[in-house]
Formats: sequence, C-alpha cells, structure tokens
Amino acid sequence: MIGDQNEQLGIMPPQQALRIAEERGLDLVEVAPTANPPVCRIMDYGKYLYQLNKKLHEAKKHQKNIVVKEVKFRPNTDEHDYEFKKNHIIRFLKQGDKVKASVFFRGREIVHQNIGRAILDRLVEELGDIGAVEARPKMEGPNLIAIFAPRPAGEHENTAGRLDEHENTAGRLDEHENT
Repeated sequence: MIGDQNEQLGIMPPQQALRIAEERGLDLVEVAPTANPPVCRIMDYGKYLYQLNKKLHEAKKHQKNIVVKEVKFRPNTDEHDYEFKKNHIIRFLKQGDKVKASVFFRGREIVHQNIGRAILDRLVEELGDIGAVEARPKMEGPNLIAIFAPRPAGEHENTAGRLDEHENTAGRLDEHENT
C-alpha cells in the first residue's frame, strides 16, 4: 500500500485501505495487480487521468506529421519541365516533406527503362546537397520510383549559400543573354 504522499503504508487488508482512502477523500487504485501481494496506491484518480491525458496531448503537439509529396516524370520529359519539377522537389524538401519522384512508363516505353533511370540518377546527383536518398531508384510496376528525405537542419546552412550562388549566376546569365 502506497499513500498519497508516496509513503509506504505497509501491507493491510483491502477494507482498511479503502477506509484510509475515504478518510482522505481520495481513491484506492490497484497499481500492480499481478504482484504478490497486489500493490495499491491512494490518489485522486480523476486528477491522475487528467494529467495523463495532458501529457499525451502535449506529446502529440510536438510531433510532426511526415507528408510524402509525389512528382511524376515521363521518359520524354523535356529539359525545362525537368528543371521546373526539380525546383518543386527542392521546395518540398526545404519545407521538410519527403518526396517520391517517379518516372511513369506507358506502353512500349517500358523497354527504355535506362532513360528513366538516367533521369532519376541525375535527380539524385543534383539534389544530393538538399535531400538524402531514402530509397534508391527501383521499379514498381510501370513506375521507376526514388524517395528523397530532407537533410537535417545543420546540413542545410552549408548548401544554402551554394544554392543562392547558383541562382545568382543563373540570373546573371539570363541578363547577359538579353543584352
């Protein structure tokens, strides 16, 4: 028998334990029924349930739901479309979401799996700084699939500078072409 202040009250019959609990205005709760003799505790059971529920709610609040976004390619995806979709993948990874990149083969295109594998291998190489490959490219039915996960926060800082530099040089190239 354990009291409401966590003090040992010793071994006693259930009727006596119930009487002590009622005198203190608390509940008698069986904590370890399989122990010999069974262990009981005097506590406010309603308060205990409330605190337990509050802890569970607090733990749920700090959890992050993992979302898997999918970006689909085709074997004959053009360069501009590839870059556009790659930028979407970069945005998703920076938001902390996982990305499933798939190359969908239709009809006789399945014969040219090497083209799809080349697209995903290029994607793996170009996204190496931003995202880690969680699942290497593999065939699932008519789809060739790779899954990317965002890199931990400490590794983003190093790559952000390189990405900004790349964007700046791309912008300068565009300006140069216009003149």
